[in-house]
Amino acid sequence: MDVTDHAEELASDLGVDKEEVTADLRNLLEYSVPIEEAKQSVRRKHGGGSGGSTPTPSSVDVGEISTDHGNVTVTVRVLSVGTRTIRYQGDDITIREGELADPTGRISYTAWQDFGFEPGDSLTIGNAGVREWDGQPELNLNESTTVAVAGEPIEVDYEIGGDRALIDLEAGDRGRNVEVRVLEVDSKTISGRDGETEITEGVLGDETAKLPFTDWQPRPTVEPGADLRIEDVYIREFRGVPSINLTEFSTVTPLPDPIDVAEDAPRLPIADAVDSGGMFDVEVVGNVLEIRDGSGLIERCPECGRVVQGGQCRSHGAVDAEDDLRVKAILDDGTDTVTVVLDADLTAEVYGGGLDAALAAATEAMDKSVVADAIAETLVGRAYRVRGNLSVDDYGANLDASTFERASDDPAAEARAALAEVRE
Repeated sequence: MDVTDHAEELASDLGVDKEEVTADLRNLLEYSVPIEEAKQSVRRKHGGGSGGSTPTPSSVDVGEISTDHGNVTVTVRVLSVGTRTIRYQGDDITIREGELADPTGRISYTAWQDFGFEPGDSLTIGNAGVREWDGQPELNLNESTTVAVAGEPIEVDYEIGGDRALIDLEAGDRGRNVEVRVLEVDSKTISGRDGETEITEGVLGDETAKLPFTDWQPRPTVEPGADLRIEDVYIREFRGVPSINLTEFSTVTPLPDPIDVAEDAPRLPIADAVDSGGMFDVEVVGNVLEIRDGSGLIERCPECGRVVQGGQCRSHGAVDAEDDLRVKAILDDGTDTVTVVLDADLTAEVYGGGLDAALAAATEAMDKSVVADAIAETLVGRAYRVRGNLSVDDYGANLDASTFERASDDPAAEARAALAEVRE
């Protein structure tokens, strides 16, 4: 049954306009509210009650929950609780979100009201909706949900509370706490949903990793060199890597002792780096197999910086393109491959000359490809140590290099050694 069929059935039962009911349903479904829950919400809005008696959902184990479930009852331990404000149907609403677990597994949740529970609490949660979020089931706790203290504590094999090292943070995490040193801070103005908004961005570090952050309520205590405990942040993906987000509910407390920050990036086999889904600062070692098309002398759009072909930008049409240098190299360490992207400065280093030299060589040969050919002759078949930011998407893995150096190491041996260290 599609949305229009559900709307027609509801409109008939409630005696209201079908178009209005359809619009209400579609609006709720856009926010991944399960269809049965959405229908109940529409009934309440139009004074139709709950639409008849509904049996209490049966109890299920967390590990059994799938997106095929409608509403469920679970007995769980609260792992984390985060708070933030979202805009829903034009209103700013404060939600609670985090993770719950039982001995069979863990699941994320969103609570649309404050039920008063804290990390570590053992609860029986009744009539929780199940929706899909990022391809996984998530519990949706609303006004129809009941929350009660469980008869006995629930033992789980998961960490209670939100404390995490930076290297363990993943996009989608909520209610996390970190202890970090502020490495970089930059203020900027963005165009937000309520007009221009002042934010701060930068980089945080601890002994395990470095990650970018955004403070949506700029705090003077978040300044370069500050050692801080930051509680209740959420993590989202930004340019393919996890990014820490501070909200109005985040708390920032200066630490009495300095935080050790890793000078070196974690070195991983390419396969492990790719499997992470994206890393802000990582190092890999591998052999350059080939130089991809789009390397050497390229042209960029002056408006958006995209590479243009034949003077045409995909976003801005015909433009007066600007010359630039770039390398896209395929790096292999025996476990996987990644496309390493070198900017103009790093490309100039491996080419042995900057943009003017490349343009002169292309003009003399009357062929731009001579620049890419020269770069390929230098790089292909040799081992390099690469450090930078890794992003992974449906089109593959790309490592935007910050350093690119010849390696005397055997990349395959390096990968095996790093893999063994990771698995210890």
